[in-house]
Amino acid sequence: MAKVKQKHFHLVSLGCSKNTVDSESMAQLLGEAGFAATDQPGKAEVLIVNTCGFIGPAKQESVRVLNELAEGKKRGQMLIAAGCLSQRYGAELLKWSPGIDGLIGTRRWMDIVDFVQRLRERGNPEPLYHLPTEALVVGADERGATRAAVQGASAYIKIADGCRRPCAFCAIPLIKGTAVSRPLESILHEARTLRDNGVRELVLIAQDTTDYGHDLGMKEGMATLLESLARAVPDVDWIRVMYAYPGYVTDRMIEAMATHPQIAHYLDIPLQHGHPATLYRMRRPSNIEWVHRTLAKLRAAMPDLAIRSTFIVGYPGETEEEFDALLKFVAAIRFDRIGAFTFSFEPGTTSADLGDPVPQELKDERRERLMALQQRISLEKNQAQIGRMLKVLIEGNGDGLSVGRSYRDAPEVDGLVIVDGEAPVGEMAPVRISGALAYDLSGTVETASAQVVGIPIVNG
Repeated sequence: MAKVKQKHFHLVSLGCSKNTVDSESMAQLLGEAGFAATDQPGKAEVLIVNTCGFIGPAKQESVRVLNELAEGKKRGQMLIAAGCLSQRYGAELLKWSPGIDGLIGTRRWMDIVDFVQRLRERGNPEPLYHLPTEALVVGADERGATRAAVQGASAYIKIADGCRRPCAFCAIPLIKGTAVSRPLESILHEARTLRDNGVRELVLIAQDTTDYGHDLGMKEGMATLLESLARAVPDVDWIRVMYAYPGYVTDRMIEAMATHPQIAHYLDIPLQHGHPATLYRMRRPSNIEWVHRTLAKLRAAMPDLAIRSTFIVGYPGETEEEFDALLKFVAAIRFDRIGAFTFSFEPGTTSADLGDPVPQELKDERRERLMALQQRISLEKNQAQIGRMLKVLIEGNGDGLSVGRSYRDAPEVDGLVIVDGEAPVGEMAPVRISGALAYDLSGTVETASAQVVGIPIVNG
């Protein structure tokens, strides 16, 4: 009996962790349909690039990867552009990357297997498009795909998709549609499954996590989700919240974070700027006093809280006075971590009417000044950890050292803890901190039982 040849797919995932989850979901559905993943493009029948189209540099990277795969494409191979860039630009994407055979967007990624079959059966070489605008399928029509991406002992769980916020600079509503939350029970089921498979950290992601449940008629949706997760998976070490929106960090959410030990004392809250006039032009919440009051509440409830934020410099109309206000704001709040980006002009967004008047050289210079300030603050914050015990999730080892993260560090975007000795990967190790750099810490595993700063050791 002749052996059936294995079908293969090669998938490149670009952009943020939310894209990574979509990529993993598509890979799962392809696997269930009989395809095997390969990291060698030449062996794959199906080539997929899950593109990012959020800002100009991300678009350029997506087009470059598409063109590289197109140049090496062999007879019988099909190249699919999936995700944000396809949804946003459609047929226009073919002008930049003419070797594409099919485009599937962000709102019907779950149709990937059917789409591949249609590409196989097409009777002409014209590209196929699958870019419906309908977005109200989250949680209801996901073909049984798990909406999580596992990385070692950590996993991202996507709790919602799309966004209903009016931010002037952001193309996400154009790409993803309005905010649609996944059913609570679906998220809890995935959390239990991930826990049962050895995951020790759950990272909750969405375009706006604090908007979770609004479309389901839930009040205090994020607080409800955190409380429910704490009950459903009490033995998961960390539950981490990313992408919180200013103005929606409620007292009940703060209480949930403070009272449930496995909810990490960490919050990512992108604020984008520190001057009310700039925020007003961005169509972002501009009440700076609210920020001070809310962060004070958070720190009163959780003195060891690590706060991460994100800022845009060089937004249209940003004066030196406005940028100086941003510097003073960052210096006053003393964030543990920040990310800083220069404004990227995006056609189709509300801010497009403002143009892009701030020169790139000035944007770059302002970003460097902001990051230099934050580097000093981050170093001081890290130096304050010396002598403390932190629980560290070990993610790699070799050459007599281990590397991992504490509760203060989200995957991929924050710092690391370098540990003397080779601790087992996936272990939560109690580490005595002995050294600090601007972004990373170092220390030694202590075997004696001790209370760990931030979050107590779970199960000993």
